[in-house]
Amino acid sequence: MSEFNGRIADLAGALIALSTCLAPDAFAQSVSTNSSIANEVKKEAFKDKQEEHKPADPDTGKSTLSDETLNLLPNPYSSKGIKFSASYIGDVLGNVTGVRRGAVYNGRLNVAVDLDMDKLAKLSGLTFHANVFQIHGKGLSRDYIGNLATVSSIEALATTRLYEAWFEQQLGGEAVTLRFGQLAADTEFITTKYADTFINGTYGWPVITGTDLPSGGPSPPLAAVGARLKGVLNQNVTVLAATFNGDPAGPGPDDPQSRNRYGLNFRTQDGLLALGEIQYAYGQSKDTKALPGTIKLGGWYHSGRFDDLHYAANGYSLASPLATTPRQLQTDYGVYAVAEQRVLVLPGHHEGKRGLAAFVRAAYSQPDRNLVTWYIDGGLSVLGPFSARPDDKLGFGFAIAKISGSAKALDQDYVAAGDPLRIPRSKETILTVGYLAQIRQGWTVQPNIQYVMRPGGGYTFEAGQPRLSKNALVLAVRSVTKF
Repeated sequence: MSEFNGRIADLAGALIALSTCLAPDAFAQSVSTNSSIANEVKKEAFKDKQEEHKPADPDTGKSTLSDETLNLLPNPYSSKGIKFSASYIGDVLGNVTGVRRGAVYNGRLNVAVDLDMDKLAKLSGLTFHANVFQIHGKGLSRDYIGNLATVSSIEALATTRLYEAWFEQQLGGEAVTLRFGQLAADTEFITTKYADTFINGTYGWPVITGTDLPSGGPSPPLAAVGARLKGVLNQNVTVLAATFNGDPAGPGPDDPQSRNRYGLNFRTQDGLLALGEIQYAYGQSKDTKALPGTIKLGGWYHSGRFDDLHYAANGYSLASPLATTPRQLQTDYGVYAVAEQRVLVLPGHHEGKRGLAAFVRAAYSQPDRNLVTWYIDGGLSVLGPFSARPDDKLGFGFAIAKISGSAKALDQDYVAAGDPLRIPRSKETILTVGYLAQIRQGWTVQPNIQYVMRPGGGYTFEAGQPRLSKNALVLAVRSVTKF
């Protein structure tokens, strides 16, 4: 417990230092922010905050209740409380360097329905949301690169699957809500709104949670049975708490997506995964000169059993021919912090949309049972880089996933035993540049470049055998359409 408290203190201290560096007052003197523009910026921040309380479309980042679409999908029953939505992501990606070179296409159609149960059945404050994925194509990370942070956020095994299906009940007003059913965690926990120019999966659900949690945790393409309680204490403070079944797919040696291919397992017997987060948003009021920003602190706990990454149950290194099965370790946890800040506003007649924004996220989990033990990502987003295109965005980002000391120690044991391919892994690093161009309302196109350094930390696996990895340069373009 002392280690746990120490890690929280470390992350909190780093976050406070970061927020000081990004403090909006530090930029106030260098930015032309007349009261009209500043108020429009705060209106945009308030609008973004309201979007967070609605069902999320994982393809566009907007709510499934949003009207920012191509207006191609008829909704004749909206007034009666029935709303349909559909969106489609198509990615073309190519790996031009690395061990294996090639190009792929992958796509995901997302169809959702939202029901207002007050209008339909006089059940005050109750809503229902469900969506289905139709996934197709190949995976560049899976089939060519082998890295941990998938270069496309929609990379998954081809199938048609139920994703989310939940009810949400307001408890004494809109400030407190309870969701229950099959849920995802990535739309509400460890999030940042300034990473939408990037298509790598780690900028949604970070690779540390996607790698360390059983079956990747409740995130695309696998949601899990659970419940989430959200309390908006005031315009500054929001608290989130959730519990999930600890393994969306259930245990097994094959790919978790194969074990729950259609999203219909509804498992409840795989231990408990609990998440908690507190958010502090500032610069929201008209009375402050501060530009909008948010600080988030959170953590997760899992009640299950986990394999030791270095030692067998009989005390030998897992690299030894005398080793038995891995030693079992009880429970797991991780902590994280997020800071996002609007750091610059460009004057003009575009409702305060143009400017600069920055974010950083950091996370830690235990090294003896988790492959990734430290993680950090961050980026800078240029909002409206051209005055004629205020809705476009240009982003520069990085992500670093540090391989745990226990996994590295096992690699060293393999090297000592004469295996030249199991070099001690260190970290996987992503550098990326992305541009989000709004072609028209409801349709965006995103050219993207990623440079993946030391995929897998130094080696990857192919057909169960280690393979030394090489840096990979990925060129991609994404089209996102909301019908």
